[in-house]
Amino acid sequence: MAEPILRIRGLTRDFGDFRAVDDVSLDIEVGTITGLIGPNGAGKTTLFNVLTGMLPPTAGQVFLNGQDVTGKAPDALFAMGLGRTFQIPRPFARMSVLENVMLAPLAQAGERLWGPFVGAGKMRDQEAAIRKKAMEVLDFVTLAPLADQAAGQISGGQMKLLELARILMGDPKLILLDEPAAGVNPTLTNTLIEKIEELNRGGKTFVIIEHDMDFVMQHCNPVIALAEGRKVFEGTAEEAQNNTVLLDAYLGAQVA
Repeated sequence: MAEPILRIRGLTRDFGDFRAVDDVSLDIEVGTITGLIGPNGAGKTTLFNVLTGMLPPTAGQVFLNGQDVTGKAPDALFAMGLGRTFQIPRPFARMSVLENVMLAPLAQAGERLWGPFVGAGKMRDQEAAIRKKAMEVLDFVTLAPLADQAAGQISGGQMKLLELARILMGDPKLILLDEPAAGVNPTLTNTLIEKIEELNRGGKTFVIIEHDMDFVMQHCNPVIALAEGRKVFEGTAEEAQNNTVLLDAYLGAQVA
């Protein structure tokens, strides 16, 4: 079998005496759309924060494409092909949708101390190339008509698509989505699902935190469940639907 794109071993994160992630081990296989479920407080977002370098682990290791990346900074992980969106989008509200997307690429010449000395022509060429790619990405996520709109004035669902556009500028191989369907109207949810599945068919791997069980059961395989920071289930969507523990604790009122 191919090497898992993401391998987690014994990952633990403590906040004082509280253990938010408790000795989690799992593999994410290349080309899958993995659903990560569990009630509020189960440790799902904390797990994402540790995996993406926003929080250091208390214990354990993270391997990306076979390389130990435990504790690496978010920008380093982004450069290595790991992208992540947030449950609550964080655009630069006063900047345009296009400008938000153009900010995403790392190591732009104009951002460096020596940028002014590389030549105005080179900087203009790079900016033009970034703008062209940004418009292509915005067109892909159906936001091109809003390119000049202030990011703070678009809808919550459009902000979710904008977050996806921003990380696509880095061409990540593994994308972690934190509740992409939360607060999004059905039309935009369908658009988001279509784009996720199209990207998946193109070779990108996803891990998705989601409370919408219809979304998870229809579009995710495998499904992983956390409870009190521990992994309590891993299997197919069909197995999840027939698992007594999940039916009682996670697919009912606590998760809805």
